[in-house]
Amino acid sequence: MTGRDSVDEGADPDQRRPRSVYGVGTDPDVRFSLANERTALAWLRTGLGLVAGGIALTSFASFADLSVLLDVVAAVACVGGGCLAAYALVAWRRNERAMRLGTPLPPPSALPVIVVGVVAFAALVGAYAIWSGSTR
Repeated sequence: MTGRDSVDEGADPDQRRPRSVYGVGTDPDVRFSLANERTALAWLRTGLGLVAGGIALTSFASFADLSVLLDVVAAVACVGGGCLAAYALVAWRRNERAMRLGTPLPPPSALPVIVVGVVAFAALVGAYAIWSGSTR
């Protein structure tokens, strides 16, 4: 078996899953598909990092008997991580279909939402830090 041989060689593309992606168009250059997959995996790693950070933060807050705000921050991190994971799948699917159909790539729909969310979250936590520092 050479490096080019594989189990999928000669297989009907409609047999690959998800069929909504692989059942349309033609295979793009493998480099573009792999880049799309790496991007999705980066989104997944970020989401997993947020979930892990939220779990660590809520554990720390419960051991140290800290503010309820930390639990809220942890919950937001966990929910945000889950949303990023879901977005990774949706974006991968949209981009892969566009490449297979030869259409322009769709715009990154979640990016403006994530930027606004991060800025708002940073402003709220910063305001809380200033407020809590001035009341001590």
